[in-house]
Amino acid sequence: MEKLILASGSPRRKELLTAAGFTFEILVSHCEEHYSSVKPCDVVCELALLKARDVARKVTEDCIVIGADTIVAVDDTILGKPADPEEAVRMITSFQGRAHQVYTGVALVRMKDGTAEEKYFYECTDVHVVPMTEEEIRAYVETGECMDAAGSYKIQGGFGKYIDRFEGDRDNIIGFPVARFIKELKDFT
Repeated sequence: MEKLILASGSPRRKELLTAAGFTFEILVSHCEEHYSSVKPCDVVCELALLKARDVARKVTEDCIVIGADTIVAVDDTILGKPADPEEAVRMITSFQGRAHQVYTGVALVRMKDGTAEEKYFYECTDVHVVPMTEEEIRAYVETGECMDAAGSYKIQGGFGKYIDRFEGDRDNIIGFPVARFIKELKDFT
């Protein structure tokens, strides 16, 4: 197996890849996250590729750089990380009692003899949230857990009790579609 470098400082991605048995280094991308795409599936691929390319330009050895980006969308409107608690309340209110989508884009950049080869893909998971009262939403937001999470929640945290069901990969909701990554990596190597 070629050397793997994860271009992300996300503790959740690190945990998921480690639990799956991967050995890798972490070199965090510090590039500006600008995108021109509109559709959520295209945005996550564009950002994942941007991060992977940023790190790939800095490595001097043969390896595969892994870039990833996760977003939450409601009716194709992207919900990033909330700027403040009131924005978190608005985000959660927008999808309580209904479904929304979590998209994760993954980019692989193989560096071999100074040449880059690229591949990218995305995974989408539909997440159904039970109806919530304003008091439940505010109580969750007050935990502070939501402030560094796309869409203002973490399924693996206190918000998990409000998830009715999901269709797709649970790891994708956390931030990295491990099963799909394994398949795509096999096809790439």
